[in-house]
Amino acid sequence: MSESILKLAWLIPIPTLLAFFAIILFTNPRKRLSSTVAVVAVVIAWLLSWVVAFHVFTNAEEIVHHPFESVLPWLPTGTSNFGIGVAVDGLTAVTLFMVGIVLTMIFIYSTGYMTFPGFLPQKLNVDGLDPRYSRFFAYISLFATGMLGLVVANNLLLLFIFWEIMGLCSYLLIGFWYEKKYPDPKQITPPKAGLKAFLTTRVGDVSLLMGMIFLFIHTGTLNFQEIFKPEMLEELALATVQLPVFGEVSWAVLISLLIFGGAIGKSAQFPLHVWLPDAMEGPTPVSALIHAATMVSAGVYLIARMLPVFSAAEHGVNGAMSFVAFIGAFTALFAATIAVAQNDIKRVLAYSTISQLGYMFAALGIGAWVAAVFHLIMHAFFKALLFLGSGSVIHGVEHGHHHAHEHAHGHGEHGEEHEEYFDAQNMLNMGGLLQRMPRTAWTFIIGGAALSGFPLVTAGFWSKDEILADAFANGHYVVFIVLALAAFLTAFYTFRQVFLSFFGEPRTDAAAHAPESAGSMTWPLVVLAVFAVAAGWVGIPESFPLLGGILKNPWHHLIGTQAEVYGLHAEAVPFNAVPLLISIIVALGGIAVAWYVYGREPLKAGEPDPLVVWLGPVHKVLQNKYYIDELYHLIFVRPALWLASFFARFDRGIIDGIVNAVGRFGRWVSRFLRGIIDEMVIDAAVNGTGLVATATGSVLRLIQTGQIQQYLLVVVLTVLILLAMAQFVF
Repeated sequence: MSESILKLAWLIPIPTLLAFFAIILFTNPRKRLSSTVAVVAVVIAWLLSWVVAFHVFTNAEEIVHHPFESVLPWLPTGTSNFGIGVAVDGLTAVTLFMVGIVLTMIFIYSTGYMTFPGFLPQKLNVDGLDPRYSRFFAYISLFATGMLGLVVANNLLLLFIFWEIMGLCSYLLIGFWYEKKYPDPKQITPPKAGLKAFLTTRVGDVSLLMGMIFLFIHTGTLNFQEIFKPEMLEELALATVQLPVFGEVSWAVLISLLIFGGAIGKSAQFPLHVWLPDAMEGPTPVSALIHAATMVSAGVYLIARMLPVFSAAEHGVNGAMSFVAFIGAFTALFAATIAVAQNDIKRVLAYSTISQLGYMFAALGIGAWVAAVFHLIMHAFFKALLFLGSGSVIHGVEHGHHHAHEHAHGHGEHGEEHEEYFDAQNMLNMGGLLQRMPRTAWTFIIGGAALSGFPLVTAGFWSKDEILADAFANGHYVVFIVLALAAFLTAFYTFRQVFLSFFGEPRTDAAAHAPESAGSMTWPLVVLAVFAVAAGWVGIPESFPLLGGILKNPWHHLIGTQAEVYGLHAEAVPFNAVPLLISIIVALGGIAVAWYVYGREPLKAGEPDPLVVWLGPVHKVLQNKYYIDELYHLIFVRPALWLASFFARFDRGIIDGIVNAVGRFGRWVSRFLRGIIDEMVIDAAVNGTGLVATATGSVLRLIQTGQIQQYLLVVVLTVLILLAMAQFVF
């Protein structure tokens, strides 16, 4: 019975994949039917995911120690058959639990969000829906297939295939509104943002592919269960390779760093973080998909899945784990400082995601596997809530802007007069939305509290506190301090968002007329808000005063046991008041500072941001993201364009010149041969033959009179001549 239920894992990615093909091939002209097909498919996938996940939860002891795997022969490699299959363990189960519900909420939300975007001509709005409404649901269905397939994959090659499916879908969805233009020519457009994301993540994907190739060369397999065998890990740790600059390192180190390169690209860690903020050019449900349920979570999932290899690498003289911790901690603080100075409501959340992913990588780097996975799952709930909430805010402000514009001009149709560009995502154009959009506002505040780590109540507190406690308990004090500073900034910029968007008086007519979003958009927010608060309670440490013994920490019982099976650090951290107090202080301190700056006296229309005044030139540096994009443009983009231009000139001047010269020579030779050979010899012979035939015909036609008597006379004369000749001869 247990194996039969776990075999349902084969079916989990299938409904959304079938929805993709059904929409593309059959239902595309019928928009509402297409969205219904997509939603039904993802609900089925959600139910299948939860059946498998809860079966693991209720049979944890059996499945964690003996992970389920089902494999079919696929690619013969000469020495073995490369199998295609699914595997289910504790990590798979908790990820399926999160992905299933978050995807479903995003799909339902999308049915309300993907109404007609105001930047397109009104003539395209024939039914109140986006002109490419069906295509959007086809794309997100394939996107969901990528993540669901990646989670249940039993080997790295199959995981990589689904990994690349998500990369393709991110390109298609970030650039989905390719018509969108901005008055500022320097502002990136959706097509360019999609291309930027695609190319940047490909850098990481090449690194990942190289790591997979080396891993297969040295192990003969990419199957997770085979790789994680102690003898295989020991072989990887002991085998060494000589590198030009770094000297001798183990193959485990090299493979780990190459695989981590893939995660750096996919999860937007420094220095490949630049694509993720620009991914906000896609529709907001896409942002939620990328930042919460699918793409960037895949990078953390990959490293969590492969951490036994990283851990094996650490047994030698190397710094694979230390490098992961350094990149994670640095990115957490680096991105948090940038988020402080952003005014776009979605870009603040984008940099927040980069920072929180850094938190997870830092935890993985210090060996806190249980805490890292816990934060991965909890973060997905409240970050999906925040992104969908920001989309609801943007929707409301856009509608408010159109309403104010129509009222001012005394008409009721969009597009009859040209509207000036209005940035509905700029928080300085908001304010007072708590009264206008109460359901969106309160759920957003709950999500913000979870992201900030509001003490004791929210899921974010328990998952962040677990990471900080682990870092402190195991002597990783630098990581602890950096992450604590990032946590303080996180609380500050999150409630800066809250106070700028929802409190005070409306700073624009758009905010003053913003309506609450439809139920299809707000009810998913309510569901996710419940998880943003209550989901973290399953991870309350048993040693925590008063609260610790209530739920018996089922999270650590499942994931901690799974970690032990894979030979990872899994000991529960004993209670220590120091990291707890610091965690509470940085969370409440960040919220308090945000209230002092933005909540005590809410910003009024036309007033400058206090941070601009206080930070001066530092604010400009932060607002311009440390000029990393400009630096990359100078170092990589401009030289690439110059080389392309140089080779284009080389192509036109040299290559095309040679080809054209050969062509001209060929034409000259053909003209020469035509004049000498063709015309003077061939044509002369042919024409001469024709003249002879004509002359002969002219003579012979004289005897063709049509009179029988003449023909008979010729015959008689011919016979007589022949007889005479015969007589003469003989």
